[in-house]
Parts: sequence; C-alpha cells; structure tokens
Amino acid sequence: MCGAAFAAPYRAALVANMDTGRVLYSENANELNYPASLTKIMTVYLTFDALEHGRLHLDDYLIVSNVAAAASPVKLGLPAGSKITVEDAIKAVTVMSANDVARVLAENLKGGKEGNFADLMTRVATEIGLSQTNFENSSGLPNDDHLSTARDIALLSMAVYKHFPQYWKYFGIKTWTYNGKTYTNGNRLLATYPGCDGMKTGFTNKSKYSLVATAARGGTHLMAVVLGAESKDVRADTATRLLNRGFEMSAKNAPMVKKQTFTAPVVANAAPTIGAAYNAATSAAAPKYTASTSTGTAGVQFGAFSSRDAASHQVSNVKNKLGLNAAIEQSDNGMFRVRVNKLSDAAAADIRARAKSAGIDCYVFH
Repeated sequence: MCGAAFAAPYRAALVANMDTGRVLYSENANELNYPASLTKIMTVYLTFDALEHGRLHLDDYLIVSNVAAAASPVKLGLPAGSKITVEDAIKAVTVMSANDVARVLAENLKGGKEGNFADLMTRVATEIGLSQTNFENSSGLPNDDHLSTARDIALLSMAVYKHFPQYWKYFGIKTWTYNGKTYTNGNRLLATYPGCDGMKTGFTNKSKYSLVATAARGGTHLMAVVLGAESKDVRADTATRLLNRGFEMSAKNAPMVKKQTFTAPVVANAAPTIGAAYNAATSAAAPKYTASTSTGTAGVQFGAFSSRDAASHQVSNVKNKLGLNAAIEQSDNGMFRVRVNKLSDAAAADIRARAKSAGIDCYVFH
C-alpha cells in the first residue's frame, strides 16, 4: 500500500482532460497514498456547496475555536475567539494551505466537530464517485487511515471545476495578503507554466510532496496529479513534464498510456477508470428535487444542462422513472440544473439508489 517501493521519484501520477474526463496518462493511479493537504480540495468543495445553497456567505464571519487555534503548522495563527470571513478562510486554505483555517471551516460547517465533518467528507466523496478515499480530518494532517488515490483526487478536482465554476478562481490566486502579511501559493506552476490556473499542493513526512496542477491551452484544459514526489522540485518538474506530454497527446489524439511501476498488493474492489465514473461525478449542473414534506439539508442533482428544454426533458425522465417532481434551477454559470432539495440524508440516499437502478446519473449534495 503506502509503504511500497517505487522506482520513479514519485509514487503515482495521472493526466486527464478537465472538460471530458478522458485520461491521457496514468501511473499507479489506483494505488492508495496519503493525500496530505490535497484533502483540502474536499474541504473547499463542501464550503462552495454551502455558499451555493445559502448556508454560508462570503462575508460571513467564522469563529476560531480553541481546537482550531491549536492546529499544527502550516497555519495562519489565528487566536482562539478571533474571527475570519468565509472568503478569507477560502483563500487561507487554497493559497497557504492553513491547517487551522481548514479546521475552522470544518467546525462551522458541521456542528462544531471536525470528526463529524470528516464523516461528511467521506460520504460525499463516495457519492461523487471516489471509490478508495477515506478522510479522517479536514486538512490532511497525518493519520494512517486517511487515504486516497491519484484517480480519486483527479475526480474530486474535476468535480470542483464542474460543480462550482464560479469559485474556481480561488485555486489560481498567486499571492494573498492578510493582516499585513503576504503569502505566496506553493504551486510554483502558477508563476512558471503558461496557462496554469490551479490547483493545490500537499506535504507530510509520510505522503511526501504532492500536487494537482491545472492548465488551459488552445481550448484544452488539463490536470496533472502527482503524489509522493521526493521534493518540491520533483513535484513541480514532474507536473510540468506531464502537462506538456498531455497537451502533445491531446493535439495528436493519442491513445491513453497506462503504467504500473511496481507490484502492488491486492486491493479489493479495484477502482474503475476515472472515465467510467466521470459522468456520474461531474454531470455537474444537476437537477433539483424538491419534496414538500422534506425538511433535511440534503438534495439530489440529476444533471446540468445548457438549455432549459434539455433540463425539462430530464425532469420528465425523473418523473416517469422515479415518480419525483424535480425542479429546474439556473446556476450562475448559465446551466440549468435538475434537482430535488430539502431531503433527509436517508431520503437522498434512497433516491440516489433508485436513480442508479433506473439508469439515471445523479449525485447527493449537502
């Protein structure tokens, strides 16, 4: 698993198209690794979900608890009892990877307990197609049970890109100034790679150096995932090389390259390719289901569509196959989403299971 020997100066890598989900290059992409601060992609994903559904606002203030203030470095160093806006919290996490602020978001989003938030992170990960990921905290601080794969990290990153395009800009911020101090994003490619627009770095002693780097060129938007690199230089150089290779392969429409550079232990229920899970996980602009008798905070989205007519067709499909009255919501990016809202967790899970049986792609949001 995470202790296996690797011939390359990194443990796993993957290059994929952000818009189509097509994998161009895959190396040990289904092998378990420690995600470190790449974990914060999920923390921010759930923050964006709360913003979109009105449970948070960018100018809301969040209170820093004693537990959050005591988080291990890297941290912003906020004292217990102080406040930070949601928008600054997002920047602290995406730019400087602040562990204390990740914990602040977790506690404010899920009942004051980071453990509850970690449970939600894992549940949502499963719902959007991550098949080998388990979260134990909001920041990626060391925990032997806190695991993911390059394939799952790629799928999560694309879900953020597809589901919350209005907030994608936060992953491309090069520097951020707070309380008179300026912080520089650890993703070197934002400054060195033409077209780079994100996304997130990670490091712990066990995980080594990891990176998700995204870049757009000539109408093609790619992502490179590098896990377990030996150094910051290796992490940045490998991501650069992989993106270059990905753009060359895209231009030639070359077939996918898949490598296994070590003999992995047997893992039950081996993950499908990212392409197989892509539609279910990133049919981003999904429909909205509203059950008048429901009072929960979950919902089910049945897809996002570029026209209201297409969304209406999906509403009819959901009604005919599931007997549900879905609503159409127009998102900020102009897409029409078909959703049912205000569901209990149990009701949302039941609808998702029935939809899967009926051949309808959907995902649960909170």
